[in-house]
Amino acid sequence: MRLGLAGKAAVFAVLAALPLQACTSRPGADRPASGSSARSAPYLGNRGYALPNSPFTREDTVVTARCDMGARYVGVMVTAWDPESWKPRATRWFAVPEDAVFNNMPGVDAVHSPLVDLCDGKSDAPGSYTTESLEHIAPRVRALFDLSYTRMAVVLRDSGDKHASHVGFVKSDAQHDDFVRLSGAAGDDEQNAVMSPDGRTVWFTYTGQDGRKRIGSRPTEGDHHLSDEGPAAGDDLPLTITGKPARAVQANMVHLAPDGRRLTATVPKVFGTVFDTWNSSGPLSRTSARDAVLLGGCTAVVGWVGDERVLCRTSSGSFRTMNARTGRAVGGPINVVGPKDGTVAEGMLVSPDGTKFIVSVHQPNAERDPDYGYHTPDFRVVPTARGGTASGLADAELDELTVFLSWS
Repeated sequence: MRLGLAGKAAVFAVLAALPLQACTSRPGADRPASGSSARSAPYLGNRGYALPNSPFTREDTVVTARCDMGARYVGVMVTAWDPESWKPRATRWFAVPEDAVFNNMPGVDAVHSPLVDLCDGKSDAPGSYTTESLEHIAPRVRALFDLSYTRMAVVLRDSGDKHASHVGFVKSDAQHDDFVRLSGAAGDDEQNAVMSPDGRTVWFTYTGQDGRKRIGSRPTEGDHHLSDEGPAAGDDLPLTITGKPARAVQANMVHLAPDGRRLTATVPKVFGTVFDTWNSSGPLSRTSARDAVLLGGCTAVVGWVGDERVLCRTSSGSFRTMNARTGRAVGGPINVVGPKDGTVAEGMLVSPDGTKFIVSVHQPNAERDPDYGYHTPDFRVVPTARGGTASGLADAELDELTVFLSWS
């Protein structure tokens, strides 16, 4: 797997949930009904969910994930950090079942799952998605978990059938053989398993009876029946689930604004950057991208700096804050590495108050080593205002196999 600069400026858009309209919206509809603008409709995003009190849900917490492999086990360690002292507050362990897809192997149909992003460090193995920069991987891996980091979605491969796959989930700190398979019909083709914000449903892409790709969901409790949620653009793009009630957007680099009214995302051949949230699930399309705000020169979105501004990595390798309404830069560029350093910086997370962000500095096109990560792991906390002083992060658990997931 390679972690280099993301490609040329990708293009962005969004589909998500509007609670007052969700019961009447048509799954997969490209636009809200006339007179039901996403701008005017009440929408609380993921703030509408009541979360249990835990180190993973308290304010001012950074959450990371890394995949650990031993001779007889594979598991995901999720850690809650104090962003002032950078000491861990708590950890949770998600045992990866033997049947779960955590890497893709030659001779077997490749399966799309963010868990492959997290666990497969071999550069010669087929990945799940075409873009494998950290800026793309981090939001994909975040979508595996509920808001409280108590459940993780998985894709399970059928033994003896290289074509069939099913979705399921594991609970934190459970045993390796303690997982829930949500489906199991012969010939099923379920991929891109991700978790709803409340952990009550697993969402995925699947092949319908007519052979077309669809977005579906299955409840984690009860009979696990299939609910069709709308059309999908194949399996090559990941899913992100947001809002209450939950809705899916199929796109890359999905970032939800603090007020929940807008999102950023990227897909090939669709132009735009920032969009209002929508009242139905489906893939980003040229039709749904009509009203996008384009952030000029934005190669990758790091996150939101408040409700009206977005932090971007630019084509020159620096970072800039941009107005999400006008698409124009606000303030000057923030240079993390110089043109002669021989390294690149990728943005990971923005702090909740928008005053700082985390970057990963590494060699261009550096390869992940499944045992040791990079030779020189380098994470830094950088002020979003020019002239501030960056600080490094140093801990044995913060290596280049670490993926930064959230900062509350």
